[in-house]
Amino acid sequence: MSDGKIRGQAVSEEQIQAWADEAEAGYDVTKLRRRGRPPAGDGPGEVVPARLDAATLAALDRQAKAEGLANRSEAIRAAVRAWAHVA
Repeated sequence: MSDGKIRGQAVSEEQIQAWADEAEAGYDVTKLRRRGRPPAGDGPGEVVPARLDAATLAALDRQAKAEGLANRSEAIRAAVRAWAHVA
């Protein structure tokens, strides 16, 4: 038995060998989960810092929740696109 653990569960040598065999057989890269942030437009994004007061942030959070947006960044992007008339 291996000393290794994943999420607190012991990993057996058999499981490690099964994973190694699977990797050596190759993966269909089209079915692999993408990592990292999703694209925010047509190209790479640029961070634009902005300071907002507590009342504005609270309103932003309420509106994001009402529209089913996942987070502040999505809400800010949606607002800027609407204001700038960008699809």
